[in-house]
Amino acid sequence: MQDRLIFLIGAPRSGTTLLARMLASHPDVHGRAEPHLITPIAHLGYYGKVQKAPYDHNNVEQAIREVVAELPGGEADYLAALRAYADRLYEGLLAPSGKRFFLDKTPAYALVLPFLAKLYPQAKYVVLTRHPLAVLSSYAESFFDGDYAVAVNHNPVLQRYVPALAAFVRDRPVPQVWVKYEELVKDPAMHFRRVCEHVGIPFDGEQSESFKGLGDPIGVHQHSRPVTSSVSKWAAEIANKPDVLELVSRVLDELDPADLETLGYPREKIVAQLEAAKGAPVPVRAKAPLRYTLERRVLVALRRNIHQNLLGKVLQRARFALDVVLRE
Repeated sequence: MQDRLIFLIGAPRSGTTLLARMLASHPDVHGRAEPHLITPIAHLGYYGKVQKAPYDHNNVEQAIREVVAELPGGEADYLAALRAYADRLYEGLLAPSGKRFFLDKTPAYALVLPFLAKLYPQAKYVVLTRHPLAVLSSYAESFFDGDYAVAVNHNPVLQRYVPALAAFVRDRPVPQVWVKYEELVKDPAMHFRRVCEHVGIPFDGEQSESFKGLGDPIGVHQHSRPVTSSVSKWAAEIANKPDVLELVSRVLDELDPADLETLGYPREKIVAQLEAAKGAPVPVRAKAPLRYTLERRVLVALRRNIHQNLLGKVLQRARFALDVVLRE
């Protein structure tokens, strides 16, 4: 399956659903909801640690390392076994479609790129990056009702994804094509042609068929083609809210300037953009479906409680106790 896989790599809220829809509408490419096949097998103990797994991670880590050491081919045999597992699932998903390629767009894969590159060094890699603060703004506004503090506490998305993506495009452990979201929406035909050439499929003009799966529940289905309206509205949303600006400044301080430079978003330029946006009107976000909005508000309230008061501590202890009791 190696030469029939396309991995679309990018952070959450970076435009991966948009590019996935474009790719999956190509007659040679089959796409579906994010399968999340790779992240679990990346944390079986030999590569990623498994502290959060619902079993004794110390025993498993020791056991898997001993097993790998006893295999005739060592790590190569272990990778071959994991690859066989993933191959069978990918093949089963792709075969009914009759198409050449299976597209796997799962943002969490960006956090296990060293493992993924070892597992599938010959796959087709498409990397999509977006302005870090645009990612954070979209993440907080879309999923956490605009509460940046809860969003960052729930998942420090920039601190996790910026270093991982920067290392991947800087070190290039596997051949890849790198696209910036801001450039994609300005000239979709040119950059989609680049993606098609890298993958090895004929460029067939702009793709407009919808891509069904996990992703943006708010904006992605509002348009039949890429639009530029989302490129810079993040700056006004952040710069004109003092508490948000302070939080975002702290997040920026935690990022390596070299990583931001690698991705093409130098820290000094980001600061200048925020400064220039002060006093600008804050754009109105598109409204999400009512059920989705209510679900997210409940999540925000629970997350805020977990980090701020006694109820949060009680919930955390209950969760830990249940994990121990239910562990098999």
